Amino acid sequence: MDMVPTGASDEILRLRAELAAARQHAEDVEQKALEKEAENTRIKAANADLRARNAHLELMNELMRRDKFGASSERRRRLIDQMELELEDLEADATEAEMEAAHAAAKTTTVKAFTRARSTRRDFHPDLPRERVVLAAPTECPCCGSDKLSHLPPVITEAVEKIPARIKVIQTVREKVSCRQCEKISQQPAPFHVTPRGMFGPHFLADLAFNKFGLHQPLNAQRDRLESQGLSLSLSTLADQIGAICVAVKPVFAALEAYTLSGGRLHGDDTTVPLLARFKTEVARVWFYVRDDSPFGGADPPAVIGYYSRDRKGEHPQRHLAGYTGILQVDRYAGFNELFKDGWSGQPMTRANCWAHGRREFFKLVDVAGQLKRKNGKKPVISPLAMEALERIDRIFDVEREINGKTTEERLAARQERVAPLVNELESWMREQRAQLSRHDAVAKAINYFFNDWPGFTNFLSDGRICLTNNCAERQVRGIARGRKAWLFVGSDRGGERAAMLYSLIQTCRLNDVDPLVWLTDVLTRIAELPQGRVHELLPWEWKKLRDQATLAQAA
Repeated sequence: MDMVPTGASDEILRLRAELAAARQHAEDVEQKALEKEAENTRIKAANADLRARNAHLELMNELMRRDKFGASSERRRRLIDQMELELEDLEADATEAEMEAAHAAAKTTTVKAFTRARSTRRDFHPDLPRERVVLAAPTECPCCGSDKLSHLPPVITEAVEKIPARIKVIQTVREKVSCRQCEKISQQPAPFHVTPRGMFGPHFLADLAFNKFGLHQPLNAQRDRLESQGLSLSLSTLADQIGAICVAVKPVFAALEAYTLSGGRLHGDDTTVPLLARFKTEVARVWFYVRDDSPFGGADPPAVIGYYSRDRKGEHPQRHLAGYTGILQVDRYAGFNELFKDGWSGQPMTRANCWAHGRREFFKLVDVAGQLKRKNGKKPVISPLAMEALERIDRIFDVEREINGKTTEERLAARQERVAPLVNELESWMREQRAQLSRHDAVAKAINYFFNDWPGFTNFLSDGRICLTNNCAERQVRGIARGRKAWLFVGSDRGGERAAMLYSLIQTCRLNDVDPLVWLTDVLTRIAELPQGRVHELLPWEWKKLRDQATLAQAA
């Protein structure tokens, strides 16, 4: 056996030691690199979380400012929408960075993973259907193998899951028989279909209409989604179905219209709708009239109707409200003026102007952010007179919040005792200030907005049914404003009329806590078999009451 020289043996040991040291050094370098990378990703995750939290706080501040001072314009609402979109991206970035930091920290032993602070988890609504998956406990102790086990209260966790929609074809087979004696052929009548040729079921049609007018999804987007689910339909085919749906629900809209216009008080407002014309896009209008008695404790259900017009001429509200002589709460638009003159349908309407619109004129003079945008970065000027006017008006709003929902008598008594003195003080103060200001002064113009129709602003002091603002109608207009971002314009006057009608039905469902999709599906299923005298049973609140009664009868 050959012997290794002593010098060579020492050399081998030295090389092995150097190799081990080199490997250890390489491992140390790699570990430090991993730790450095983990620390960097942890810092990035923390910064991303801070950006998301800052965006959330800014959004909350903006929402609180709008609630306190009121929305100064459509621009403020667009700003909130933009902030929500920005928050959505930042939240996604922060979660992605958190997961990357966790993966990087898992490769080290010294760097702790970054975990975002999240709000307390909320329980899901108890009415949601639940599917229980039971993970059975072991039958033997994994520690000692004993089978002497006693059950403890289980730990239950809940996670929301969505079952994808399925499209199916329903075949209706109508069997035929022939009589051998008289040779007559008998067959069950064909089922009713909302659209010609019976291509689509009621739920498919209701979903199509609700997505378009309730969720603001254009038909071309719905067509692409249906095609991804295996159903190829042309855009013209889907548009045909919308037209057929509108024809089917017209009796329900007529009943809704009659009910709404029978109320003693209405809120009225309008908003723009771009209309696709031959050479350019024109600005059409959708008018909303809302009946809501909840501010003075009324028992009648709320309702809203909408009408379309190609322009904003005053003849349109005159046609919409022909024969109506109750209270109309509106802004200062001159097109409503004819409705309040003597000779209108035997007696004029009672006008109730919106204090939120009047307050907004003063708010513009103290809105720093708004002035910076309107004046292209110039130094904003805050008017002390406008600030004092806001404080005086806000005292009136504070009292109105306290009496909201109380009976007509209670509201009237509180207004005569607490609000009337505040209004009188405000009037005296505004007259005194206007006498000292130039007629071109911005504060003077804001004061004149009130004094040009002061009786219209003070009618609420003598009638407990009148609201201080027209926000009830403003909230209904908001749905159209959101939809404009998705469908951009209406293609024709008939399209605008269809949109106004279906918006009315969907918004009325929402006001009465009725699921519009479920309601519309049932209406399209039953409308053909229901006699004309029972169409009122399909109004959302009546439909809900009858449905609840049927549910209780089945449970009993």
